[in-house]
Order: sequence, then C-alpha cells, then structure tokens
Amino acid sequence: MPTRFYRKITGERLYLSPFDPENVDSHTKWAEWHNDREVANYFGGFHNLVTVSSAKKTLPELIGHRFDIVLQDGDELIGHISLHNIDHHHRNAFFGIMIGSAKHRNKGYGTEALRLLLEYGFKSLNLHNIMLSVVSDDHGAIACYKKLGFKDAGTRREWQFKNGKYVDVLYMDMLEHEFEV
Repeated sequence: MPTRFYRKITGERLYLSPFDPENVDSHTKWAEWHNDREVANYFGGFHNLVTVSSAKKTLPELIGHRFDIVLQDGDELIGHISLHNIDHHHRNAFFGIMIGSAKHRNKGYGTEALRLLLEYGFKSLNLHNIMLSVVSDDHGAIACYKKLGFKDAGTRREWQFKNGKYVDVLYMDMLEHEFEV
C-alpha cells in the first residue's frame, strides 16, 4: 500500500502533512537521515545509533504538532517539522525542523515550511512566542531564522560536544506581532 500524506497546510512548493507514527516511510527516512553525518551532527550527534526499529519506538513518543514536509510535485517526503513543548496557558512552544537529504537542502524548502508552521502556530494555535535552539556553527539555519524575523534570546555556552569540540547552543524566538506572512 502506498504511503499517504494529507495536505493539512499547503505552500507554494510543499505541504505539511500530519505526522503519522504508523507511516513506515517516515521511520525509514528518519533512520536514513539520522545516520547521515551532516544531519546527525545537528540532531544529537553522530554517536547515536538509529535504526528503523528504534525509529518505530521513538517517533510515537514525540509529542506535539508534528508534520511531514512533502513536496507537492511527486509527494516526496523531504523532512519533518514540529511545534512541541506547547504551553497553552502561557501561549508558547518550541519548534524543530529537519530537511533530510542533502539534495533538498539550501533550496528554500526549510524557509517555506517554517513560514507555514509559524502561521499555523500563531493564527491557528493562538501562540504568542515560538522559540528554537540551534548549534552556533549551523550558519545556514541561523541565517534562515534571522531572515524570517527570529531574534536572539540567549546562549548556552559550550553546551554541546560535537566533532571533538564544544559548541554553543543559541536560543532564538519570535513573538506573534513580529511574524509577517
């Protein structure tokens, strides 16, 4: 049976489909992407062992508003994006994103997916503040976040050990009135 994606939030070139923990394609891609050194270095480290079996156990435990990022042309799964640690009382959340394969990076897909998620978070979920963390050497992601309007919110110095050295983790956030569609 072919993998089904649902066009929950549609952009120009891609759409966000509600993440389905039973979707075998998501488990396989998750394992493939997290074993890619470039991806793994930004998501917990290359030292982690990720298999399809471990993905099947881990992915259902990830709570929040999680979406597959899917290209409109061909319905190809290219990544994941989420709002998590949502606090409806204080109207805030964290967000995370991953564009999986190298052939889909640096093409603006992450920016488009994030813009769709921000609009969903601020307008549909009524959030006031959306925050993220990023390692200080992920210059492309930082440039993307600043371009969208995220502001610096703090730094955890030498917080993550990566490739034999410590790197800072930066926190950035955006308030609902700062978001521009």
